[in-house]
Amino acid sequence: MIAETAADLLPLVFARPREALERARALLATQPASHDASIAHQVIGLWERDFGDLMTGIGHLRRARRLAARSGSAEREADVLASMGGAYVHAGRSGPAVAAFDRAAALATGHTLARVLHRRAYVMWVLGRHQEALEDLRVAVPLLRRAGDALWLARAISARGTLYLALGQVERAIADLERAEALWQETSQDYDKAIAVQNRGQAAFRVGDLPAALRHFDQAERRYTELGTPAWVLPVVRCEVLLAAGLARDALREADGAVERLDRVGGPPSRRSELLLVGARAALAAGQVEQAVFRATAAARSFAGQRRHWWAAHARFVLLQARFAAGDPAPEREAVSVARELAGLGSPDAARAWLLAGRTAASEPGRTAGGDGDGGNGKEGGNGNGGGNGNGGGNGGGNGNGGNGTGGRSARAERHLALAARARGRGPAFARVDGWLAQALLAKAAGRPRGVLAACRRGLDLLDEHRMTLGATELRARAAGQGAELATMAQREVRGDPRRLLAWSERWRATALAVPPARPPDDPDLLRDLTAFREIAGRAQEARASGRAVPQLERERQRLEKAIRDRLLAIRAGEAGGPGPAFEVRELLAALADRTLAEIVVVDGRLTVLLCGRGRVRAFEAGTLAGAAAEAEHANAGLRRLAYGAPAPGLDAGAERLQHLLLGSAVPHLTARRLVVVPPGHLHDVPWALLPALRGKVLSVAPSASAWLRAARITPPDGPVVLVRGPGLGGGGAEVPILAGRYGDATVLEGGEADAQRVLKQIDGSRLAHIAAHGSFRADSPMFSALQLADGPLIVHDVERLERAPYRIVLSSCDSGRMEPVGGDELLGLSAALMPLGTAGIVASTVPVHDEAVVPLMLALHEGVRGGMDTAQALARARAELPGDRLHQAVGWSFSAIGAA
Repeated sequence: MIAETAADLLPLVFARPREALERARALLATQPASHDASIAHQVIGLWERDFGDLMTGIGHLRRARRLAARSGSAEREADVLASMGGAYVHAGRSGPAVAAFDRAAALATGHTLARVLHRRAYVMWVLGRHQEALEDLRVAVPLLRRAGDALWLARAISARGTLYLALGQVERAIADLERAEALWQETSQDYDKAIAVQNRGQAAFRVGDLPAALRHFDQAERRYTELGTPAWVLPVVRCEVLLAAGLARDALREADGAVERLDRVGGPPSRRSELLLVGARAALAAGQVEQAVFRATAAARSFAGQRRHWWAAHARFVLLQARFAAGDPAPEREAVSVARELAGLGSPDAARAWLLAGRTAASEPGRTAGGDGDGGNGKEGGNGNGGGNGNGGGNGGGNGNGGNGTGGRSARAERHLALAARARGRGPAFARVDGWLAQALLAKAAGRPRGVLAACRRGLDLLDEHRMTLGATELRARAAGQGAELATMAQREVRGDPRRLLAWSERWRATALAVPPARPPDDPDLLRDLTAFREIAGRAQEARASGRAVPQLERERQRLEKAIRDRLLAIRAGEAGGPGPAFEVRELLAALADRTLAEIVVVDGRLTVLLCGRGRVRAFEAGTLAGAAAEAEHANAGLRRLAYGAPAPGLDAGAERLQHLLLGSAVPHLTARRLVVVPPGHLHDVPWALLPALRGKVLSVAPSASAWLRAARITPPDGPVVLVRGPGLGGGGAEVPILAGRYGDATVLEGGEADAQRVLKQIDGSRLAHIAAHGSFRADSPMFSALQLADGPLIVHDVERLERAPYRIVLSSCDSGRMEPVGGDELLGLSAALMPLGTAGIVASTVPVHDEAVVPLMLALHEGVRGGMDTAQALARARAELPGDRLHQAVGWSFSAIGAA
């Protein structure tokens, strides 16, 4: 009976680990025979290895092996040796790990041999020796099937699926993972079932479904938490998905948090190395180049010490990428060496390594010696586990000489780029964009401008295809960053043709706003979290206002914020379709009528103003993006000073400088009375009405010419007028009762009635909404920018639940018009959320404004709107009617009309 109980303990380790630990300790207290004592120590060792202290676990496993040898059972000893091998590899001791498995395989037969081979395959996967792992599983799977061992068969098939993912064989991988999951449903192994959910996330990632991947990873994390089980692979694969989604800072936080947790509990060094590597990738994507170099160097050193050559090669590749980004590229020969190594390993990062080699060859000065040809026996692959998001390896060339001097460098660069360009033909859409970038660079090197534009177009089309699968606005916007270089290359090619430059700039600008986001589901958990977030954030704000510390409330607010964001990022796009019809310059020119549209384009840090109107597009040179952004910040600082009653010396002179930087030689040609300004994302917060040449004009601002066209075509609804007055405005919001009297039939919400749910219900489908409420802009997380209502903050995620946003909306609060540039030239914020949902005209401020001084501006604005004017006309008229003192002037300059109505 005792022997049977001991035998039952091993499968219990992952089904109910705490119970297995307690029963093993209880068994040892009975002083059992060597065989059963070996099992008990093995169970404790496995528990410590995976859930406790790794070195303590190794100690128990060594004792278990000694007891197994004393019992005379070769099968028992082989099983313990396999457990020891897994512990050694996680401790970074690859040599002893492989030796333990070789000894175990020599001792074992039949069913035990199959289980040993499965575990050795797992270790070979950790070491990056994928083909050896597949060979072990080729033997193990039939043995386990014949033995009728559903649990170990599921584990082996799952391991094979993970290996197929690493090698880019996605269809085979998915088939194996589905078979394994079906087998696991017949068992009580909750830990293995959690792994199955994690594997589904990895498979979803490899086919390009990022929301599904994030959803599965969140579910797996909840299961691991319920089991009390640390999960060190999960943060690594989740970081890969976050990086593919353009969420580099999130990936960096994820990696750093996992390293901190691992260090705190003494987790496996093997996983720490992997987290260092993915953290290096994240730091590089986030622009923290020095951190990327530091982490990649540490990871490469750690992998080398662990004899994990596959991983070490990837760490060296990231290190080369970081050095290139820092302006200190490694020699071409080193880049080619890494590319060949990755190709030989079957890594999906090989294509990206060839891209780096091509860039290095093209940029390396002073080389006279010929280099070797692009060699290796690499094979194309998909997206590898832990190997990044690139596709394809590329089959080698020979050892031919690369030639001398500039011509030789060019020829070598073209060969490297040709290998990288192979990745454009396979894999998920987001992973093929780099292949088209390589093709564009190849066409550029060959002097084929049409080829450059064709490659850029195909790459951006793929990126659009990918982004339209994403339901969350934030994901769509941030994913756009992957196409930045393609867009810039195209702009450079056509910069001498104003019409084509306009078309290519529009191809890239604010496209995430072209299609409404997937409406958040009526998920009770999401609605509960939104309500709780509003309550907690409101309580925290009240506590801070009274001077009390609120650390607990702040922690709860952050937890809820993360929960809300995680749920919404995992939403997949619905049936919204593509980004709509392609932008046509002739349609824009026809729609402008008597207006002039000034689109400001950034190419290589310099501004070009494209004036569109009267049937033509003209180009004018202006200043630099950096200079204009700095001067705009000075201007906004001056307006903030005036809002708080302080003087702002130099504001007018600064406005002149800002105008010169932004508009340059276009200023004398701004003769039209009505002007639409389309700035780049980083200049959207410019106080445009402050510029001397624009002060008397009917001025509106738009994220893109396409967005302005869409807004101009929106049909006004027959909905109501809604007036909202939030709490704590002091003398502000005084316009609301006056406007209520003037409109007569308006719906008015103030006091306790101005809560989030009532406001959302009333403004949905309205023809005009005016909201007087304190605003807050979150540059760190723009989707949590908010308007303060009676029950707490109304955030951007709330607004996205509207069926149809108000046709016109006036936001008289501070900072309500601010938007954060992300991704490529995309924008996030409250105003950005309203436009794709049906809002044609917005009046909002990009800086704090004086609550009382804003009232006359708002009253005059509404007089114009009631008289039939659009928001730009009404705002221009209202500015002209303001008192002439600096405070009221500053209020007028601080507001912009956004859109076309």
